[in-house]
Amino acid sequence: MAYGDRKSPRIAFSNAIDATLISIDGTCQHACLVFDISDSGAKLGLPAEDSRFELQEFFLLLSTRGVVHRRCRLVRRYGNEIGVAFIRSQPKR
Repeated sequence: MAYGDRKSPRIAFSNAIDATLISIDGTCQHACLVFDISDSGAKLGLPAEDSRFELQEFFLLLSTRGVVHRRCRLVRRYGNEIGVAFIRSQPKR
């Protein structure tokens, strides 16, 4: 997905929302900010100390209890700003 070729409308927040990125295996986590979000992905901001963020797949926790979360994959990076696409699980047959 190229930046700008968005398939679904995004909701931009006037004040970014605090969230957490957690590795798939749960061994590391990073604080982040959600700048905008859609059905298919989001634009996130990382603190300066996380400038070497290298996870390709991770969970985005949108609530402090982890109830609202999305599995993500990294699609673009620009400094401390990243674009992620939500990974949808295949329906069970």
